[in-house]
Amino acid sequence: MKVRPLTIDGAWELTPVQHGDARGLFAEAFKGDLLAEVIGHRFDLAQVNLSVSAAGVLRGVHFADVPPGQAKYVTCASGAILDVIVDIRVGSPTFGTYDTVLLDDVDRRAVYLSEGLGHAFCALADNSTVTYLCSTGYNPSGEHGINPLDPDLAIDWPTTARDGTPLEYELSEKDTAAPGLHEAAASGLLPRHDDVTAYLRSLAD
Repeated sequence: MKVRPLTIDGAWELTPVQHGDARGLFAEAFKGDLLAEVIGHRFDLAQVNLSVSAAGVLRGVHFADVPPGQAKYVTCASGAILDVIVDIRVGSPTFGTYDTVLLDDVDRRAVYLSEGLGHAFCALADNSTVTYLCSTGYNPSGEHGINPLDPDLAIDWPTTARDGTPLEYELSEKDTAAPGLHEAAASGLLPRHDDVTAYLRSLAD
């Protein structure tokens, strides 16, 4: 498996080696020992989520309170998405920036994002199926969002689907009503970089 660090500290792209023949293919989609070496501590799997999205669906930007936060290992088993990782850690050198990775059923890449980062994606094909391995379970009181169309984030969302047709964005009511980045920061909703760093160090002890 090939590992590439993203431009945001605490996020990586992981590309498996695929072994194929006339019957199909096989790939190691997740390797716990390798991931632990990359992130500096064991990834404790608490919950697996799955979403199926039509082309144009935007999900995110979602994040959780730290501690404990929620680290995610995200793959797209069918279809394609543009996955977006946003640095929402107040005080971070890259606060407010984002990086993107194409996750699809061709290269079968994954992304890992550590606690304290924001996550979003845009589905590029109908029935795009995404799985999320999560370090903590769902905690509605500790999970939040930022509007993915917030002009302060200025995410360059794709405008065409994988088949070349124009995309029409569709958001949930919750994501549509979510605050912008600076509004969330002013309200104290966002994690602080120093707090996240201290928490991640505690996981490595």
